[in-house]
Amino acid sequence: MQLEKLLHGVTIKELVGKTDREINALHFDSRGVSKDDVFFAVVGTQTDGHQYIQQTIVQGASVIICENLPEVDDFTVTYIKVDNTSLALGIMAGNFFGNPSADLKLIGITGTNGKTTIATILFKLFKDLGYKTGLISTVENYIHETAVPATHTTPNPIALNKLLQDMVIAGCDFCFMEVSSHAVSQHRIAGLTFSGGVFSNITHDHLDFHKTFDGYLKAKKGFFDMLPKAAFALTNLDDKNGMVMLQNTKAYKKTYALKQLADFKAKIVENSFSGLHLDIDNEDVYFKLIGSFNAYNLLAVYGTAILLEQDKLKVLTLLSRLTGAEGRFDYILSADQIIGIVDYAHTPDAVQNVLGTIADIRKGTEQVITVIGCGGDRDKTKRPIMAQVACDWSDKVILTSDNPRTENPQSIITDMEAGVSPTNKRKTLSILDRKEAIRTACHLAKSGDIILIAGKGHEKYQEVNGQRSHFDDKEILIEQLKPNS
Repeated sequence: MQLEKLLHGVTIKELVGKTDREINALHFDSRGVSKDDVFFAVVGTQTDGHQYIQQTIVQGASVIICENLPEVDDFTVTYIKVDNTSLALGIMAGNFFGNPSADLKLIGITGTNGKTTIATILFKLFKDLGYKTGLISTVENYIHETAVPATHTTPNPIALNKLLQDMVIAGCDFCFMEVSSHAVSQHRIAGLTFSGGVFSNITHDHLDFHKTFDGYLKAKKGFFDMLPKAAFALTNLDDKNGMVMLQNTKAYKKTYALKQLADFKAKIVENSFSGLHLDIDNEDVYFKLIGSFNAYNLLAVYGTAILLEQDKLKVLTLLSRLTGAEGRFDYILSADQIIGIVDYAHTPDAVQNVLGTIADIRKGTEQVITVIGCGGDRDKTKRPIMAQVACDWSDKVILTSDNPRTENPQSIITDMEAGVSPTNKRKTLSILDRKEAIRTACHLAKSGDIILIAGKGHEKYQEVNGQRSHFDDKEILIEQLKPNS
């Protein structure tokens, strides 16, 4: 592709060299650069791509996109100075792959909790409605029937646009995509054309990256600020920041709620381990999903489907048959009636939602045993809060390891222990080995008890010192509880 075409929509501050040259590929990782490629010198959180400019030229790069022009001594290379390299990367990646997001209906889902469930159920629903559909999520990406491994909640702009192009080639009509706050801040979604945006909720998370809650809030809001006039913006009216998301959006605004009047309204009639019974827009419907948080997720899905002009009764009928995403309130029942639940809850609010749901359903005589850890190299401020929430809502709590990454696992547990009050200490154990912690929970449980394994959900690995080894919470739970097949 010609460089001139690639630069459409990019604001250039300074240009050295020619733009009438053919481009082979785009790269922001210097290691993949070869002849006639464009290298984007991205300023990251750990490295600055500007230090690799000379190396990429030696490897054959013919165009350099940067924020700071180096001393130019090779005039066969084109240098383009921009305000933000990441933003330019997003726009140029879209151009390189033919702006595929404009050729399907792309719906973005953002929020602290619920993104994966909402996106996954929308994907399943629209497939059942007869459409070829794409999914971009934390758990897995799909091009209709074909699974594509997921490495990030929102892929980098090059991988993302390539994935969207593959969906267009496959004939997909819709794509449902999780939009993380990191993706907004790092311009991974720059240049994409969204047909709609959905907001689930916002609570304490990712302050290691955003530094303040206000910064996190602005990142989420930034997604809605970029939506075009033709798109819709659907928000959770029951979340205190729900309407903040819509303040500056050009998209047409719609709301959903359980507790107040909204465009899409539902009421929980019954919540049990067999599922949810909802009155949703004056229709009586039973769903397989469990918990009030899933009532919100189902309502968001329903509202999105109606805004995408689908038939109300057909949508509700199909929704009533669907299950959620892997590792989200994923439960099993043992032969002696012990309930084991695996959930991705890794924020204080998510842990409280899951344990609150268990509290709503439990009869009151059984124990709730929670196994919980916190990830390393992430927001440290939530660690004591998560431990406190777990203790307040459980009869027994086991603090353990959860992807310590490069941190000392014991230090993470010590941070969590700071949130355990003197009265809660008697019901709290600390077991460093996660597998041993799950085994202990199972040995402590009696018939009728409920075990929650929180934090990792769908993940099939444990990351220690940069190395990932196989680890599956549900696999261990099944091994210990031996449920009826």
